[in-house]
Amino acid sequence: MAKKILIIEDDRFLRELITRKLTQEDFNVSEAVDGEEGIKKLKKEKADLVLLDLILPGIDGFEVLSQAKKDPEISSIPIIILSNLGQKDDVEKGMKLGANGYLIKAHFAPGEIIEKIKTILK
Repeated sequence: MAKKILIIEDDRFLRELITRKLTQEDFNVSEAVDGEEGIKKLKKEKADLVLLDLILPGIDGFEVLSQAKKDPEISSIPIIILSNLGQKDDVEKGMKLGANGYLIKAHFAPGEIIEKIKTILK
């Protein structure tokens, strides 16, 4: 059974690029373009893993992460932050809120993102 990945990312180009890569690797992919839609889809679809941008319209990624980890129905779903925010404070905040990984967009190629996903889903 294919694993389902939810991508919460407002950058259309990046979202489509990652979706294409994940689909090629036989993942089922669902997309959300902002934090509120992301939370709704997460609750409804119960993805196996979430790729989460931090800078989103409406509620930001930190808030999405915080809400997801407080909800017993979805708190066990692994969340990888994928962001341009690379400051130590941002990384620490994300990990404290319960992220399972923190990837800085500029430092990771899509292939490396896929590897990280596979590692966490094992």
